[in-house]
Amino acid sequence: MPKTIAAVIAFVLLAVVEAAPEVALARPFTARDLAMLDRVSDPRVSPDGRFVAYNVRSTDWDANRGWNALWVLDRSAPATPPRLIREHESGSTSPRWSADGRWLYFLSSRSGSAQVWRAAAGSAEATPVTALPLDVALYRPTPDGRALVVAVNIDPACATLACGKARDEAKAKIKADGTVYDGATPRFWDTYLDGRFMSLFAVTLSDAAPASEGVALTPRYKADIISRPEGDDSAFAITPDSRAVIFSARPSGSAQGLGDPSSLYRVNLDAPGAPTRYDWSQTTSDASPAVSPDGSRLAYLTQTGSVFTAPRAKLMVRDLASGAVRELAAGLDRSFGDIAWSPDGTTLYATAEDVGQERVYAVDVASGAAKPLTVDGHVGSIDIAKGVLIYSRDALDSPSQIFEWTKAGSRQLTHVGETALAQTPMSRFEPFSFPGWNGETVHGYVVEPVGYRAGTKYPVAFLIHGGPHGSFGDAWSYRWNPQVWSGMGYAVVMVDFHGSSGYGEAFAKSIVGHWGDRPLEDLQKGWAYALARYPYLDGDRACALGGSYGGYMIAWIAGNWATPWKCLVDHDGVFDIRLMSYSTDIPGFQQAQNDGATWEKPEYAERFNPIDHVAAWTAPILVVHSGRDDRVPLDQGMGAYGAAQLRHVPSELLYFPDENHWVLKPQNSVQWYATVEAWMKRWLAEAGSSASGK
Repeated sequence: MPKTIAAVIAFVLLAVVEAAPEVALARPFTARDLAMLDRVSDPRVSPDGRFVAYNVRSTDWDANRGWNALWVLDRSAPATPPRLIREHESGSTSPRWSADGRWLYFLSSRSGSAQVWRAAAGSAEATPVTALPLDVALYRPTPDGRALVVAVNIDPACATLACGKARDEAKAKIKADGTVYDGATPRFWDTYLDGRFMSLFAVTLSDAAPASEGVALTPRYKADIISRPEGDDSAFAITPDSRAVIFSARPSGSAQGLGDPSSLYRVNLDAPGAPTRYDWSQTTSDASPAVSPDGSRLAYLTQTGSVFTAPRAKLMVRDLASGAVRELAAGLDRSFGDIAWSPDGTTLYATAEDVGQERVYAVDVASGAAKPLTVDGHVGSIDIAKGVLIYSRDALDSPSQIFEWTKAGSRQLTHVGETALAQTPMSRFEPFSFPGWNGETVHGYVVEPVGYRAGTKYPVAFLIHGGPHGSFGDAWSYRWNPQVWSGMGYAVVMVDFHGSSGYGEAFAKSIVGHWGDRPLEDLQKGWAYALARYPYLDGDRACALGGSYGGYMIAWIAGNWATPWKCLVDHDGVFDIRLMSYSTDIPGFQQAQNDGATWEKPEYAERFNPIDHVAAWTAPILVVHSGRDDRVPLDQGMGAYGAAQLRHVPSELLYFPDENHWVLKPQNSVQWYATVEAWMKRWLAEAGSSASGK
């Protein structure tokens, strides 16, 4: 045999042998894979642009929880592996750089409470800088490096953190556990209110010992400076001269849950007094203050009308000396999210949802012109320094990773979890659009099942998002992930019906007062369009699933459009709009969405109320609800399950006593998917049974 031919054969055999393990490892993506993935978030770039710190959340399966660690990568040495910041116990979050780049600050609970630690730039070892009596929820270092502004949960009557600690301890000793409430709602998200609020304190730093006390910046202020459960430090900003803090909050003493407009306030750091309100408007909600690098201008977001009806979040810039205010990117009908100034103060970088994507826009401050810097996927958070924009990005086929953008282009900086993901290739997805309600364009996505083969029909999971001002676009999810259904063998169809975010203010607001007609028409037309366009979808074997507003829509579909569906899944969904308008933790939301007060015009609540259509229920329904869900209270799920049982409709109830509106614990999440999968298989038969191409 000629040596050249022998060499070729040997090379081919070697390639086959080397490739074989990868082929053997390839398998469907599962709920357990989703739960165990490391999660990247909160990237922060050092002032010189060299280092990027970020959080990685890993899963402790046996403990049934996540744990956090802080990593730092060196942009100047791409081949050097990221280093772990060691405070000798995992649990670090919220990396923030000092203005001079000397220190990297972060939160850690190693001491038994959440305190601020720091590590020198380039070092992996860290030491504590605070030992406060109460947990630090969020913080920001002052630009001069002498202090921190921290947010803590405290009795507003206390001017010191020690007072707050003493009051908490005294209250814990009282055996009587009844509480009297006089606000709009006694609870919020998953916790009953206890008279404490997220308040701001100034904490002076010292090299001698960790700080043990702070100065109250918002004493007697009875409203959360940081909204719960997902508020962050974008709620407050420190002026470049380190003399003042500007923060966003509802008026002190305003009732929780009614959607009162938030305003911007200023309080001095060197001589704190009562916060001064920027009295710009009585009708707008102002938030996310960001002071320009030279301290002369304030960028912020403003919304007109009820925040519960998704008014467009406009990007504003105010000259702090003259009071002149301008809207930037006024012609872009999108709501802005995160905002950050460029170091030279000429550009504002801002995120905004746009037709199924979440992009980063560069907004020229002088002209107001905006241009997108990213194309596809979902941008989670941004940071900027020295001409480099750092951002996190995820997509329907990828969990979050850290990227950079410079004038030279974009580059992926992290590859967390890619070894595990290589074993479970992601399924292909495709956007589509069609004429929906009123002939207006509506968008959606279809995801192929694992192992897709042309000419084969597959059962379908028809996913309906919540909000209702949400989106099932090109983004990764750890709660409703289409790739998990694909891994089960299902094709996935998702429709961003009228009311969804990312398609303009009028599109989002069109659902107000129309929960049951316009979105339903979009879903019906989207389903028909998808069946016609994608022949591999088996319309005779399909299940509709939704959570929150999507769960409402499942209950509504059960009585108004059950014909196409062999089964339904209702997760934490609204079943009785009338009761929901009074019992939710944010009663102002339902009143705004109904386009009227329930007691004034009850027909507004009854017009699209699923409870009034139970007589038509026939489709098998799985109801999922959680005991700590105060957003859509437990009675809503129990009512839907009770209705199905009384009607003798095939039904099951999955109840999580220790979850809130979201199923967060890893083992609970896997159980959720397993229960849903078993329910779907029961009514749609095994996914593999369609392999014959019928």
